[in-house]
Parts: sequence; structure tokens; C-alpha cells
Amino acid sequence: MSLRTAVSTIATFAALTGSILAQAPTPPIVKTIDVQYAGSSALSKEKILANMRTRVGKPYDERTVEEDIRNLYSTGNISNVRIFGEPSTDGVKVIVVVQPKAQITEVAITGVTQFKESRVRKEISAKTGEALSEAALEADKQKIADYYAGKGFGDVDVNYKVESNEKAGTARVVFNVSEGGKQAIKSVVFEGNTVFKESELKKVVKSKPKGLLDMFSKKGRVDQEALAEDSRAIRELYQGKGYVDAEVGRPNVARDGERVTITFPIKEGIEYHVGKVTYSGAQVFTNDEIAKGAKIVPGAIFSPQSVKADVKAIQDLYGTRGYIDFQAGADVNPAGKGVMNVSYKMQEGVQSYVEHIDIQGNTRTKDKVIRREIALAPGDLYNSVRVDASQSRLENLNYFYTRRDGPGHQPVSLFPSDTLVPGRKDLKVLVEEKRTGSFNFGAGFSSIDSLLGFAEITQGNFDLLGWPHFTGGGQKFRMRAQWGTRRKDFILSLTEPYFLDYKVSVGGELFYRDASFVSSVYDERRYGFDINARKPLNDFTYIRFSYTLQDVDIHNVDAGASQAIKDEEGNRLESKLSGGIVYDTRDSVFLTRKGHKVDFQAYVAGGFLGGDTDIYGFDLEASKYFLLPWDTILTLNAEIAAVQTWAGGDRVPIFDRLYLGGANNLRGFKFRDVGPKDSDNEPLGGNTLARATIEYTFPIVEKVRGAVFYDIGFVNADSYDFGAGNVNSDVGIGVRLDLPIGPVRIDYGIPLQKDNSSGSGKFNFNIGYQF
Repeated sequence: MSLRTAVSTIATFAALTGSILAQAPTPPIVKTIDVQYAGSSALSKEKILANMRTRVGKPYDERTVEEDIRNLYSTGNISNVRIFGEPSTDGVKVIVVVQPKAQITEVAITGVTQFKESRVRKEISAKTGEALSEAALEADKQKIADYYAGKGFGDVDVNYKVESNEKAGTARVVFNVSEGGKQAIKSVVFEGNTVFKESELKKVVKSKPKGLLDMFSKKGRVDQEALAEDSRAIRELYQGKGYVDAEVGRPNVARDGERVTITFPIKEGIEYHVGKVTYSGAQVFTNDEIAKGAKIVPGAIFSPQSVKADVKAIQDLYGTRGYIDFQAGADVNPAGKGVMNVSYKMQEGVQSYVEHIDIQGNTRTKDKVIRREIALAPGDLYNSVRVDASQSRLENLNYFYTRRDGPGHQPVSLFPSDTLVPGRKDLKVLVEEKRTGSFNFGAGFSSIDSLLGFAEITQGNFDLLGWPHFTGGGQKFRMRAQWGTRRKDFILSLTEPYFLDYKVSVGGELFYRDASFVSSVYDERRYGFDINARKPLNDFTYIRFSYTLQDVDIHNVDAGASQAIKDEEGNRLESKLSGGIVYDTRDSVFLTRKGHKVDFQAYVAGGFLGGDTDIYGFDLEASKYFLLPWDTILTLNAEIAAVQTWAGGDRVPIFDRLYLGGANNLRGFKFRDVGPKDSDNEPLGGNTLARATIEYTFPIVEKVRGAVFYDIGFVNADSYDFGAGNVNSDVGIGVRLDLPIGPVRIDYGIPLQKDNSSGSGKFNFNIGYQF
């Protein structure tokens, strides 16, 4: 084609395009907006127009009108709205027809006799002057019923009526409460059960008689919702054992005054087993690969729960290969008496890769703080199992709302989004941030620290360089000051979980500690700083290193103290380097039911590090947890440690020696009372330690557990002297409370074996977790 021909073609195309555009209709201009009311006109025209984008003098646009309708509904003041345009001279007339909701003029309550009306009114969200909402009234009705049910009134009936004045656009709401009688559970029985013992069925139901320790709890009250859940739990128990046809009838509540007997009628049916198991639609994996580890196999006990578990396992198998559109289901068909055939059907779809990761909802938290918790990157296979793990990691940050926080907020959500590229999916990450900082103050008590007050500022999502709010960087900040009768402390710490964007946690701490509880004849003061680093090796193992420089002052020594303690008086500068490795498979750090933890640490101070203290040592501690029937837990814990001088050090200073006794080890003895002592029976500590604990805990009521324990151990004066010649042991009982201030441990230990320790028994009260 010649240049002249090309230019001519372009000119012709431009002329044609201009002609087409010239013929396109121009949107009409809005000349007037007329607001008309269907019913009351209590909602002003100005308020209606303020929630609309359609304006006089602007082009009329149907999409804008649709948005206006949504905005007007979202105000909560309108029950119906229509917007349409009528042609007028040189434009369009917009007509808005609205039906406002009635305004509440009064909220009345009738039938309340057992409680103060003001207390029941607190359950009602509907207020005078607000727009009437049937959904809100239904929710208020349920909240009143729940309040009564929580107080033991299982027969309560709540309803409401709306007295409307359509002309005035107002409404009066009346809640009527039929309280019924208060009901306390006397006993729970089961009829028709032969497969399970009564004791086994009682374990799965929440409805139980109130025990001696339940006086402050809601247990022992009739709750219709709980009864429905109990029926489902019993049925699922039977189905899990192959009794698919099991039926649990409506619980019978027989009243005897204020006490009732609840009877669950049960029809067990027959036990089902698995007949044939088939798989269809699989091409990526063989049937043997899919069936590996399946719960549903020929001859096994059949249960719907096992079918669901196998479907989930198949979905996860495909999910690890990027088949996120994969669909799997199971057809269950009877094949004779007590036999079920199961057919798994699959639609594999196509393999997908991650195109982009799109994060939305974070206003303070930096994108990189979220991205580093996501176990996928653009270009990776869209592994749904790793997506689930990423969601758990984001939830565990405690920066965002989760499903555990209940309704009303956007929980952390990760899901795929289609793209224009075949086999490519965007990973959408939706979050809603919640408060991550806190200021706490109060008072506490323990058998070691005695009485103390504290004030603490923490920020779990700190940003050192994030002026002026200092949030969003994923760092951990803490400042705590506490002052008590036996201690004074100040701590300022900062931790960066991803130092230089590597998965290495680096932190530092400035501290000042002055304690008199360590001894009855002297005080100990420490101040300095600590720098630490931690690096995970895998999901269960991490290594750690730290460097500490501190000045330790033994002061306020009694004039009558022994020479061994007077020799310790004064300051020592300690420069210490330590390293360790931790292997931790515990299922929870709060209440561990199974798993184990092994913690080894070695350290050295002085020598090439400088300072006045020349020592080295190690500490090895291990714990094993066993979950036993009835949610009881057996814990085995043991520890050995030793410390020695080096580089010409004259002795191990008293503040670095090893001690036993108190709330965290030998609970039948006073704090630090086990081990070598001076002529005045004052603890001096030793250079070698070994101890072990066996503890068995059991549930009493919700958030309360009982404990029985046995502790044994010794402390020897010489380094690496593990001869058990000075054994001390104790046995005792305790209580574990899960309170809002934290976990509380109360123990009473009785010494069985004593070397030179004193006392015949000891109470220990402490806040925190053991082992």
C-alpha cells in the first residue's frame, strides 16, 4: 500500500467515526426533581435529596438512579422507593416516590414480674425516635427470650405488636412477656439406648443438673436451644458409630415444682457397614492415590461424618495441585440390610496458578506485613491447602477480625477471583482491622511477689518509623512499670518479627528490676539491656540467641547476715551470650492437652566478652502432655541445669546460682528454699539442679480445673554434681482458673522428703502458665 492510499484510508475512517459519534444521543438534562410520599411525609425532602447523586442541571443517568435507590434504602428510614423520569421541555423531570418507615414513639413492655423492667429493657435495641424495623424487633424479641432462658425460665414466650398510625407515620411497639415458671434440671435420662451407656450419652449433652461448683454458672437451667443441640449431638454420636437411622425424639420436660426431669427418647435402628466404594471422574490421580488413608473402605463402619471427611481429603489432595475449581461429592445408596455403597464423583476442572494477590481492607497495616504471612506468591500453583494455612496465620496475628469475633465485622477471608487469563486466578485477601494496642493498669498478688500494682502499654502492630500513629509495621512494643511491696520493675521492649524482611525475629529490651523477694537478708537490683534473635527451622523447631549486658547489685545486706552473703555485696557487671534450640509440638500454649516441648539453652559470660562475671552453663527442660478420657490431662515435666566458672572466675555469684522451691517447681517448699544454705539457714543456691514433676488435671466446671501433683528435685553445691543425695519431694492439690486477668494457679503442696528445708506445707498462688 502506498503512503497516499494509507492516508486516504485513515481520513475516510476518521470521517466515518465522527459521523457515528455525531449521531449518538446526548443524555437529557434533569430540569426538576419532585419528591412524592406514599404515606407519611415525616422524612424531609432535603434529607432525601442529600442521599441522591441525581441533581438538577446534571445529565439523567439510569446507573446513577440505581445507585440513588440503593443509597436511600441504606439509610434505614425508607421501606419502599421508586425513581423514574418523565420527558419535559428540553430535559427530563425526575419523580421520586418514597414510603418512609414509621417512627417509633414508644416502646412498652408488659408481663415482666420476675425481674426489674429496666433490666429487661436493656435487651431491647429499638428506641423512640428511630425508624421501625421488623428485623430489629425480631432480634429484640429473641434477646429477651435468651435472657429469660439464661436465668432458668425455659417456658418463656415473648411476642410483640406494632400499633401504627399511618397518617402520622408513627408506631407504638409493645413487647409482651409470658414468663412461665423457673426450671432447674433435676436429672437427665435416656430411653431406648442399648448401644451406648447412659454415662456415655451424658458426656455429649450440655443439659445437666447443677452441681455444687455450678452455683455461679448457667448450668442446670432448661434451655430450649441447648436441648435441640443435645438432640443433634446424640444423633451424631450414633451416626458416627454406624447407626445412620438413629432418631432422637423431642426431649420430654417433666416438671416437679421448679425442678424438671429431661428425657431423651431414642430409636437406635441398625448398624451400617460399607459395601462397595467407587471413584469416578479422576484423571490427575489414580484411584489408589485418592483412596489412600480413606475412612470409608469396604467393611468399615459407615458414618456420614466419615464420608464428609473423605470428600474434604479429596478436595485437599486436588487443592495442593492447584485444582481450585475441583468439585467432589458422594452418592450413598443402600445395598441390603445394614450395608451402604458409596460412590465418589469428581469434576477436576483445570489447574490454576496465582496471577496477583490483591489485599483490601487494611488502612493501617502495611501490605508487606500481610503478604509475608501468605504462603503463596504470584506464579505459584494455587494451592488451596496453603491458602487455608495463610488464613490461619493472618487470624493468629490478632490484627484483624475473625469468625471467632462474631457477626458485625468482616472476618479474614481469602478466595480466588477469575482473570482474563485461562488457568490464572487472583488471590483476594479481605481484612478488617481491629484495635491492636492496649493500656492496662491494676494490682496483683502472688505468693512470691506479694502485692504489686502495674501499668502497661502494648502495641501488637507497632511501627517504629510510622509517625504519628506508630502502627501498621507488625512490630511488638511493650512498656511496663510495676511497683510493689517486694519488687520494682520497668521494662521497655521492641521486637521486629521479620528483620530486614527475612523470617528472623530480632528484638531488644531495656530493663530495671529491684527485688527484695529473692532473700530475707538482702535485695537484688539489675539494670541493663538484652538483644535477642529467633529463627524458625521448621513448623516445630526454632533456634534463639541473645546478648545481655547488665549491672547486678546486691545491696541492703543485713548486718547480721552470714559472711557468705556479705561477700556477695556490691556490683558486678555481667556480659553474657546465650543460645538455644526449642522443639515445640503443643496443641496450645494456653491449655495444653497433647504434644511435647523440649527447650535447651547454653550460655557463657565473661572471658572474651568482658565484665566481672566469668561463668558458663546450660539448662535443659522437657515436657510431655497426654490427653486422657474425660478431658483429663497428664503432664510430665523434667529439668536439669548446671553452672561453672571459667577464665579465672573466682566463684559463681549468688544471683547466677540455681534454686528450687516455690510456685513453678517444688510447690511444697518456700520460694528458693531447696538447696545449700548458710549457717543462718539462708538459701545460698547451688551449681547443679535436677527436678521432675507429674501433674494430673481434670475439669470441674467450665474454665475451672482441679489438679493433683508430685514434685521431686535437688540442688547441689558443686558443678555437674548430679548425685541425688539431697532429694526433696512433695505432693499436693491445686485449682486452675481461666479468668479475664489471665490463668490463675492455686496449689497447696506438702513436703514428703526434706534435706535442710523447713515448713510442713505451702500455699502457692500465681498468675501465668506452667511448663
